[in-house]
Amino acid sequence: MSNTPLTELTGEYVLDPAHTRIGFSARHAMVTKVRGFFKEFEGRAHLDGSDPTKSSVTVTIKTASIDTGNEQRDGHLRTNDFLDAPKFPDILFSSTGIEALGGDRYRLNGNLTVKDVTRPIGLEVEFDGSARDPYGNLRVGFEGSTTISRKDYGITWNASLEGGGVLVGDKVTLEFDVSAIRQD
Repeated sequence: MSNTPLTELTGEYVLDPAHTRIGFSARHAMVTKVRGFFKEFEGRAHLDGSDPTKSSVTVTIKTASIDTGNEQRDGHLRTNDFLDAPKFPDILFSSTGIEALGGDRYRLNGNLTVKDVTRPIGLEVEFDGSARDPYGNLRVGFEGSTTISRKDYGITWNASLEGGGVLVGDKVTLEFDVSAIRQD
């Protein structure tokens, strides 16, 4: 982490897709987790270094860019059983407030829209620091996660397992590692 005072980080930032990961994991067949990420997204943030609770974030994720490392599964996830990428090409997040939790930890509250359902969520985030890259760009880093219920977003497809239980768990953990570049 750099020694740059937080007040000097105030400004407008864009997510760097080459150095940001927006991922997820979900229970499969009751015994393991499937992990994946989205290859296409964009996001903007306003950081207020004097009062981080006045900062804001918006992110748009392209649903068709889902990647779990298995093309057959990815194709199914793009259908109406799950994300319905042709009808709902974007997942949207827009912050509604930020709470300081102490140290470099924050709770980023906002609205998450998946398909045609918008629900409030809270993301636990940690500020990882700031640095100037070799090209002179000021970067900030954050990481965090939250768990949502896919049923809350109308994603209810499943299959029963022979010994009991279901193929796909309801809980989905959203994970992110963000590098954002200040726009001067």
